[in-house]
Amino acid sequence: MKKFILSAALSFLTVASFACTNLIVGKKASVDGSVMCTYNCDGFGFASPLTYSAPGRHAAGEQIPIRGFGPSGNGRYVAQVDYTYGVVGLMNENQVTIVETTWDGREELRNPDGLLDYFTLMGIALQRSTNAREAIAVIHQLVQEYGYNSTGENFVVADKDEAWIMEIIGKGPEQKGAVWVALRVPDDCICAYANSSRIRQFPQARKADKKLGFCIVEGECMYSADVISFAREKGYYEGPDADFSFREAYGPLDFSAIRYCEARVWSFFRHHYDTAEIDSYLPFINGQTDVIDHLPLWIKPDKPLSVRDLMNDMRDHYEGTALDMTADVSAGPWASPYRNQPVNYKSSDGTDMFRERPIGCQQSGMTMVCQMRDWLPDAVGGVTYFNMDDASMVAYVPVYCGIDRIPDPFRRENNDIREFSTESAFWMNNFVANMVYPRYSAMIGDLREAQSELEDFYAEDQKTVETEAPKLTAGEMTEYLTRKTLDYTDMMMKRWDKLAKLLIVKHNDQIMQPSENGVVVAGRRTSPAYAPAFIDAVKSETGDRYVKPAE
Repeated sequence: MKKFILSAALSFLTVASFACTNLIVGKKASVDGSVMCTYNCDGFGFASPLTYSAPGRHAAGEQIPIRGFGPSGNGRYVAQVDYTYGVVGLMNENQVTIVETTWDGREELRNPDGLLDYFTLMGIALQRSTNAREAIAVIHQLVQEYGYNSTGENFVVADKDEAWIMEIIGKGPEQKGAVWVALRVPDDCICAYANSSRIRQFPQARKADKKLGFCIVEGECMYSADVISFAREKGYYEGPDADFSFREAYGPLDFSAIRYCEARVWSFFRHHYDTAEIDSYLPFINGQTDVIDHLPLWIKPDKPLSVRDLMNDMRDHYEGTALDMTADVSAGPWASPYRNQPVNYKSSDGTDMFRERPIGCQQSGMTMVCQMRDWLPDAVGGVTYFNMDDASMVAYVPVYCGIDRIPDPFRRENNDIREFSTESAFWMNNFVANMVYPRYSAMIGDLREAQSELEDFYAEDQKTVETEAPKLTAGEMTEYLTRKTLDYTDMMMKRWDKLAKLLIVKHNDQIMQPSENGVVVAGRRTSPAYAPAFIDAVKSETGDRYVKPAE
């Protein structure tokens, strides 16, 4: 357990301030009654392996050493509890899941002396909770006792029955605790977070719960008792309590937060609602806050969502929208939805410019879709569909929350950011992705074929797992689910090795040879055409230079 807290925090040390995306689905908004949430953890130059923390009992007086984003040095500990639950990735053995996005907020509210960063909080709360509400209470208690040192953060805290969104920010130097609000996502709705504060007004209680130390509106809302009074004290708010907006007080939006963050939420909603209605929010996405100043916090989708829907949503680049990244000259000759950094840049005449920031991006260290189901035993009901690197470029591998060891390709020791290895999921995925990025439209079909092949197989095979696993004893089920997870991962690695070899042979020297079932076959070679927008831009820029004269 101690190893988990230390290593999990360190694995995210280099990405504390980078952007992530969470999508949330209530149980009545899913096709099968699942509660679901997602996480793309985005930031350049890091690999984010899968971790495992075994359940266990602990001796009185035991302490947990903390080495996260907070103060450095020895002698910093959190008191251990009597019993901790097993955790695989960001889901525990009770199907409690916590994912996050960072929105920074008011910089003066960061407390550099606080002991706990957001990711350490997530790990400890998962080890100590049986449901989402309990996890929120644990987070509150921990920051009150030990202090919070991260900036503004959103947690999605979900279990097999419900999903909550929790926004939290510290109180500044030398002040322990944090101010926060948590809302339950209605069961028939979907919600999303993408690095901006989104909670505005919220239901309010008359007084705080004396035992828990925070306010509760049963089944709807929980919040720190001083969330409004602290804002008044700092000069962030002066109006009546009923009109208080958490976002306006602690995380006000600017154009960057809207276009790079809220636009991702807008695109997700657009996939699952009347597009004309969602497009009516385009003035907001374009920064016209005098026309409209917010998106809905959640919506009721036009039809229930599946796990595969969420996988595809995590691969979004605004295709088919006004922000489509493949449709203009900046997509290059191969209609690429990827852009080099930085997001903000200047033209040669000094004009300030920007690039779109979609849900799917090349800098992801890992991606996951989490599914929690109340009609199955917890060990098999909770599944994290996981892989390392860009969601658009990987196949999601089912990882059950009831396993007792991590597949080798996802383990920390096999994913060294400084050394390529064919035993590393991170490097095999990057090997393939970095061949596809430069020639996207020519190569993406081959990748999609391999991706669909694996994900189709996993979906079909899981039907058998869900039937057979509940028949087993607890010990047999653990071994069965672990073996399935190991086999799924091994299958992915072998298929990606085959894909890498296909791409270099099929597309050698920028031509295209025919292929069937992932293998090059005899036939006529072709030269894939440039994107029409790029061809038109070349003609516009060069005039008649490349115009072929009439014969």
